[in-house]
Amino acid sequence: MIGGDIEANTLLWALVALQTIIIIGIQLSRSRYKRKKEDLGQAQKNLEQRVIERTNKLRNINNQLYDEIAKHEITEELLRETQDYLNSIINSMPSVLIGITRQGVITHWNTAAARITDIEAKEALGQHLAEVYPDLPVTTEMIHETIDKGVPQINENIQHGQDNHAQHSDLTIYPLLSSEISGAVIRLDDVTMRVRIETMMIQNEKMMSLGELAAGMAHEINNPLSAILHGIQNIYRRTSPDLDQNHRIADDIGIKVEQVHAYLKARDIFKFLDAIREAGDRSARIVTNMLEFSRSNNRDHQLVSLPELLEHSLELAKNSFELQTPEGSEQLEVVKEFDVDLPLVRCSPTEMQQVILNLLRNACQAFNDEEYGAPLYPKITLRIHASAGSVSIEVQDNGPGMSEAVSRHIFEPFFTTKEVGKGTGLGLSVTYFIVTEHHDGTIEVESYPGKGTNFIITLPLR
Repeated sequence: MIGGDIEANTLLWALVALQTIIIIGIQLSRSRYKRKKEDLGQAQKNLEQRVIERTNKLRNINNQLYDEIAKHEITEELLRETQDYLNSIINSMPSVLIGITRQGVITHWNTAAARITDIEAKEALGQHLAEVYPDLPVTTEMIHETIDKGVPQINENIQHGQDNHAQHSDLTIYPLLSSEISGAVIRLDDVTMRVRIETMMIQNEKMMSLGELAAGMAHEINNPLSAILHGIQNIYRRTSPDLDQNHRIADDIGIKVEQVHAYLKARDIFKFLDAIREAGDRSARIVTNMLEFSRSNNRDHQLVSLPELLEHSLELAKNSFELQTPEGSEQLEVVKEFDVDLPLVRCSPTEMQQVILNLLRNACQAFNDEEYGAPLYPKITLRIHASAGSVSIEVQDNGPGMSEAVSRHIFEPFFTTKEVGKGTGLGLSVTYFIVTEHHDGTIEVESYPGKGTNFIITLPLR
């Protein structure tokens, strides 16, 4: 009995000890759990803080990225606007601008290039220059030389076409000075008007100097010419049977004036004298024309009806309108195309009539050209038409025409295509001075070999 109680107590204490151990273990576990939980909470707080910090940092990065994207978009828009602006400037220029690579491949083609070649930029880009624009005098060697030397090449006054259809251009090849790009830019400028103005200025200066020279020559020639004509007149007077003084002197030396006169007539002396006088008169007219170069505009101008002036000029020139052909004589056809209600023009009728007669005479002489021969249907067309502030007179023929080399010098003094002794080269130069200097007008010539010539006179309305 006692032994059983001891075992029971021992078991009871063992259970108590075990329970105590379990309680202690549970307490320790709870303490560890609490600490772990506190550590976990702290770690969670730290993690949340780090997440917040990372989120804020990411937000700042995103904001910066958005700002950079906005700046990039603004930069792209500015670049696009700048490119459009530069393209507008380049395309608005009248000069032909062509960008090419070192191999001659086209990289840029402005509007002027498209207009002059009838080839759009989308068709030209990427093509070789020689294939798209074969008439352009640019070779691969020129492109390489320009790029290698880094110095522009300039070629001025390049002529395109012939005669009155000729155009002139200035060609410049610029190297692209960039370490990343190797190419060149071709610029082509139309300088036709500049060349024409320069030619006109040279011609005006030449005419002014030649006019002064002609005036001086005319004065020098006039004195001996007057003596010749005066001497011819005295010979006629002193051999004339109608003067009593001639009979008295002839009687004193024992001859008869009638016999002297008959002898001179029989030997054709008077014909020689007439020829000398005619040549002297012709020389006097030449001198008068030469003086026109330096004479100021002191003519009396008045309001004139140009159709009446041309009608009168035609009447005076009728004798020149008959052409000699192998089949016989042929009359020129004259066509008149006058505008209605033409205004009166203030001019010198005598001088303008001289101008018209000179042009009609030149047309008739052109029809009689031996090398060309008279055309099948010779015709002279006279036109008068008015425009804003001016009236134009045209004298056109369907004769042999002139080459560009002749038409360029046609108004210069002493220039003539006729043989020596058949022309002085002063008719058209005097015409030029009458129109330009005495009437403040202009005179131009349009001529094509084998197709005829057209003189255009423009007079201002004042």
